[in-house]
Amino acid sequence: MSRRRLALNLFIYPGGHHEAAWRHKDAAPERVLDISYYQELAQRAEAAKFDAVFFADGPALADNIRYAARFRVEPITWLTAIAAVTSRIGLIATASTTYNEPYNLARLFASLDHISGGRAGWNIVTTSAPQAAQNFGLPEHPPHDERYDKAREFLDVITKLWDSWEDDAVINDPVSGIFADADKIHAINHIGRHFRVRGPFNTARSPQGRPVYVQAGSSDDGRGFAAYHAEAIFTAHQTLASAREFYADIKARARAFDRNPEHIRVLPGLSPFIGSTTAEAKRLEEEFNDLIQPEYSLTQLRQMVGIDLSGFDLDGPFPRHLIDTSGPRGVASRFQLVIDIVDRERPTIRQLVQRLAGGRGHFVLAGTPEEIADHIQTWFEGGAADGFNVMPPWLTGGFDAFAEHVVPILRRRGLFREEYEGKTLRDHYGLPRPDSQYSHPARAIA
Repeated sequence: MSRRRLALNLFIYPGGHHEAAWRHKDAAPERVLDISYYQELAQRAEAAKFDAVFFADGPALADNIRYAARFRVEPITWLTAIAAVTSRIGLIATASTTYNEPYNLARLFASLDHISGGRAGWNIVTTSAPQAAQNFGLPEHPPHDERYDKAREFLDVITKLWDSWEDDAVINDPVSGIFADADKIHAINHIGRHFRVRGPFNTARSPQGRPVYVQAGSSDDGRGFAAYHAEAIFTAHQTLASAREFYADIKARARAFDRNPEHIRVLPGLSPFIGSTTAEAKRLEEEFNDLIQPEYSLTQLRQMVGIDLSGFDLDGPFPRHLIDTSGPRGVASRFQLVIDIVDRERPTIRQLVQRLAGGRGHFVLAGTPEEIADHIQTWFEGGAADGFNVMPPWLTGGFDAFAEHVVPILRRRGLFREEYEGKTLRDHYGLPRPDSQYSHPARAIA
């Protein structure tokens, strides 16, 4: 049996993940809409043999755009341009089940999978930003449980569409004049609460059968959804104990759904500040924290916990007594993560916003390359992670430092690949290619 290997994704955020990254002297904010900037980053990640690059997305403009480069570009289009200049690295894009239609989204991701030769992944989100609703003609944002109910049906529909062509449906025989076996192309005839879709899909199955299913929610609904559907899970944890609990819970839930837990990759976020000494790394982190704009930070915090602290003393204690944990916000995983930090560390407001500035609740670590590698190895071998979303505090230097100094240590320890062993994202993650649900012996589903 081959040794278990670490998975690494490059999570690309405009300018970098620290909220003040665009202000740093080594940043390149003028390039955040230059596709060659992202193509170069993906090529560097591919040279380092990363599993994938990942683009987040949201269908609404952040209400704190005045203070940070936090606009969004449509990620499938962006990744198609990246596919043209890379050959192996996976391409993961976020797309919402709340503000898309299954048939159109199926076409977009299948096209990316065909164009890239089987490297597409879909980060499935239900969208948490309430301001998105008015961009789509809705009077209000659907509540949490309704969004997840719709997401489950969305996944059912889109999976049926991608499966509606059996793998051997294309005959392509000029002599006989037969291009496709119509008996192996299936209308899905879906009628549900949220969608009515006849099908079949209008192109053959993509190289991976379907894109890799990725999910990023850690609420109870999110965990159940991920354990049933996801093949990779992006998650945020501040402690090893929390990460272990999440990892064990997801794997146990997957077993309960009769899934192989080894076919799910749990990938926490890690935002590393890297220096030749620990002190140097911490000074680098302080450089970025010194550039924080409180107006931006407090808006971010309000979005996470639901209270406006703009009139409070930044160096005073966080007003824990004002937090309402009984409302709908209380089920959100990022809300609970912030409250756990407050309860565990009793920070001032300034200390809390600095904790969150580097990764919005993902783990931020300032240290030497060896210390970063030690953290990765401890979590990977300690039942907390199958790999990591690497979230450079700034670009491109934050990623270059990781690729040049941390990756070689991981390789020397036998944790990370020297070369790609396959061509698709499923190959990189060690995931099987799914059969069409309409293929023998399950054709009765049709």
